[in-house]
Amino acid sequence: MTVSKKALRRRETEERGGHGALREVDARLLWKQVEDVVVAQLGLPVIDHVVYMHLLRHSQLEGKRRLRFSIPWLAHNVNLSTCPTREAVRRLAACGVLRLVERSKAGHVAEVRLPVEVRGMRVRAKAAAREREAARKAGSSDIEEVDFLKTLELRRAIHARERGRCFYCLRRVAPRLECLDHVVPRARVGCNSYRNLVSACMECNAQKGERPAEEYLRWLFREHRLGAAELRGRFEALELLAAGKLRPALPVGEGEPGSRIRRKRGSSTAPFEAPFVPQGKQGKQGDGAESGAREKTGLLRSLRGSGQAE
Repeated sequence: MTVSKKALRRRETEERGGHGALREVDARLLWKQVEDVVVAQLGLPVIDHVVYMHLLRHSQLEGKRRLRFSIPWLAHNVNLSTCPTREAVRRLAACGVLRLVERSKAGHVAEVRLPVEVRGMRVRAKAAAREREAARKAGSSDIEEVDFLKTLELRRAIHARERGRCFYCLRRVAPRLECLDHVVPRARVGCNSYRNLVSACMECNAQKGERPAEEYLRWLFREHRLGAAELRGRFEALELLAAGKLRPALPVGEGEPGSRIRRKRGSSTAPFEAPFVPQGKQGKQGDGAESGAREKTGLLRSLRGSGQAE
């Protein structure tokens, strides 16, 4: 009786793969790993995918690392004939998903591996972790080399920096109408850096065209779409943008939306906005109104003197 108990205990240990009690497997997480990692990276055909999931169901999800099965039994359970089932088992063993411990006419003994235990998957996971760690340690210097048109998250970071306003005309813009504009046009070798990209409305983006931002802002002023104070504020914002003082907040690495790039002391994430002063209200009464009119007249004269006034 003692011998039979020992033999039974030894057989149970062999079925577990030579280990004691296995950790309980999270079925939901396991299904996600198989669908998103194993099938995608190994390119498993549909038959191999079905066979692998069925073997996982009767091994790891039952608390066993090894499974004793026969090809006819497996083919019957997955509604396939024996030949494609046998070939699927061989392909799974070749790519490391299964490890065939024993083969015989009576059946097979296979060690069914979890996605994290497959050698290729472990290497890829470690490489991705190293890339995330390198991105985290890179610090704020890498932001100067980032192409902000590359991904949707980076483009959204530019829009978030402007806080829902057009950089040029300062109007509120609905998210579906926002677009990115190059301060220095691409035709004039403008780059996709955060120093050269701003969030704008579709109207300003179309009207600006290939003109430099300074020229377009002067045109908005002549069209009475910007006041004198607003024009000065936009020029100051352009200077801050070129100096790298208007840095957007963005994720360091993919899958880490909570992380932010460190900013230098004195930098800002929002554009410099001059206070809105309606026309005719630059001063309270008397001297204030006259000084506002003289200031606007002086700006118009300077524009005419530079040959850019209409």
